[in-house]
Amino acid sequence: MKEDILIKYKGVEVCRDELTVLQNVNLEIHKGEFVYIIGKVGSGKSSLLKTLYYEVPITSGSAKILDFDLVHMKSSQMPLLRRRLGIVFQDFQLLIDRNVQENLAFVLKSTGWKEKSEIKERIAQVLDQVGMSNKGYKMPHELSGGEQQRIVMARALLNSPDIILADEPTGNLDPETGSEIVKLLHSIRESGATVIMSTHNLGFVKSYPGRTLKCENNRLIE
Repeated sequence: MKEDILIKYKGVEVCRDELTVLQNVNLEIHKGEFVYIIGKVGSGKSSLLKTLYYEVPITSGSAKILDFDLVHMKSSQMPLLRRRLGIVFQDFQLLIDRNVQENLAFVLKSTGWKEKSEIKERIAQVLDQVGMSNKGYKMPHELSGGEQQRIVMARALLNSPDIILADEPTGNLDPETGSEIVKLLHSIRESGATVIMSTHNLGFVKSYPGRTLKCENNRLIE
C-alpha cells in the first residue's frame, strides 16, 4: 500500500446474517483524513465499520487496512490489528466494577504494557487529552454520558492508534454533549490519527466539516 493510503477496499460485499447490506464497495482512506459515514439506521454504516476491525468478515473483493489483508487474515492476527485501531462504541462498554484508571490500566496490561510507572503516565496523558484529568478515581456510574464517552475516547487513544473508528459515538448523548464529542474527535485528528465516524446526524457534518460517504440502497457513495 502507498504510505498514506491506510484503507483500500475494491469490489467488497458486506453481509450480515447472510443478507447483503452493501455491495461493490470501493473505498480509499488516506492518512490524516476525517471521514463521516452517514445514512439511515440499518443502511450498513455499523456493518462497514465492523469489517474494518474484523468483527464482520469480508467474503468477496479485496480489502486492506494498514498492513492487514482483511480477506485472507487469520484470526490470530486480529489482536495485532486491533492494537493499531482505537474503537469508540455508542454504548461505552466500560467495566462497571472498576474506576476509570482501572478501566484504562486493564486495556494497557492486556495489550502488553508491564511497567506500572509507564502505565500510570500513559493514563494521565490520555485523560488530559480528552479533558478528564481529574476523573480517574470515579466509577463509570458516577459519570455523565458525555464524560463516559470521553473516557471511551481516552481508552481508544491508549496505544496511539493509526485510525480511530467511532460508531455513532453521539447516539446516546444530548445534542450539546454530542457536539463536544465531535469537536474532540476533530482535535484528535489534528494530532495525527485518521478518524472515521458513523452518524445519522447531518448537523455535525455541517458544523465540523469532513469527507462524507453515504450508505444508501446497498451502496457506499461519496
